[in-house]
Amino acid sequence: MKKLLLSTAIVLFLFSCSTSKKIEKSLSVGNYDLAISDAISKLRTNKNKKGKADFIVMLNEAYNKVTERDLNDIDFLKKDNNPENYIRIYDAYVGLENRQERIKPLLPLYANGREVKFKLNNYSNQIISFKNNASDQLYNNATNLLNSKNKLDYRLAYDELREIENINPNFKDVRQLLNIAHAKGTDFVLVNMINDTRKVIPSRLETDLLNFSSYGLNNFWAEYHNTPEEKVAYDYNMRVNLRDINISPEQIKERQIIKEKQVVSGKKDLLDERGQVVKDSLGNAIQIDNLNNVRCEYYEFTQFKSTQITGNVEYVNLKTNQLVDAFPVTSQFIFEHIYATSRGDRRALDTNLIPFLDRRAVPFPTEEQMIHDTGEDLKLQLKNIINSYALN
Repeated sequence: MKKLLLSTAIVLFLFSCSTSKKIEKSLSVGNYDLAISDAISKLRTNKNKKGKADFIVMLNEAYNKVTERDLNDIDFLKKDNNPENYIRIYDAYVGLENRQERIKPLLPLYANGREVKFKLNNYSNQIISFKNNASDQLYNNATNLLNSKNKLDYRLAYDELREIENINPNFKDVRQLLNIAHAKGTDFVLVNMINDTRKVIPSRLETDLLNFSSYGLNNFWAEYHNTPEEKVAYDYNMRVNLRDINISPEQIKERQIIKEKQVVSGKKDLLDERGQVVKDSLGNAIQIDNLNNVRCEYYEFTQFKSTQITGNVEYVNLKTNQLVDAFPVTSQFIFEHIYATSRGDRRALDTNLIPFLDRRAVPFPTEEQMIHDTGEDLKLQLKNIINSYALN
């Protein structure tokens, strides 16, 4: 037990030394917030323990240095007198406030019998003032961008408005302008399917492929429609061109396996070389497994049919009527069903073959069903193209 306690104490001591070195390194390179985080984590428990004094001193040093640095930065930004700096000043004051709030629960802190003082300030007036200044500046930027005729500007306006909503919720008409910026910055894409396969495409496959509500799309700046809406000015046409559909003939492949095995069938007396029963020390006959050779003929049938759809997806800019990009798509569906029969003793068969004996032949799926099933993979490919492709 003493050895265990000693070992634990050594491990804790080494860990403490390691953390102390890490904080010292952070201080030396100016990474004050990391030094503060590491020191706080060490002081959450047993802060008055003698061994914690070094962490308290380093916490105080890091806090004083980073506070001085941030206040100097704020002073410089104010002297620059550039309205674009308002959000940076606001963020700096919020950072100062948040840092204080992390330290307050630990106070008071003592090192070497003396209280270590932390200079705490009330930044609420500055935060409110520059929050409003930053909101006004961001609002002016956003409204100017909304007067542009460029979708990318509308998206920048949306970002500026979102920043206002984050720091100053429900400021002026920001929420209304967010909807306007999103609507203006969204690319509207009209999608249609072109069948060049000389085969009839099942109507439910076309419905499934063009049902974008089921795609789970995550493209915030693109909206896809499968039927045109009167009041929408479409930016792009996405054409799903199906070029070819190949359907294999129905096939049944057969294979025969003959298996032989020795199996246990009860017990029998052990005989010596003279044919006499061998007995144990108590005079009882010794019993051994009675092994019999069994044989089974296994006939396996594999029903097989496959479908392949090939084509490409094209994006056309409707403003210029130019082809923007194209992606090849190939989708395949395989129907395979295995069943089997046997003749002889099934105990001779490997265990992995047994389940197929309980199956029977099934009807092959129709061509329409095969084409529709192939469309499930095609739908996944279309989703990947839509989610990964940036229109602008």
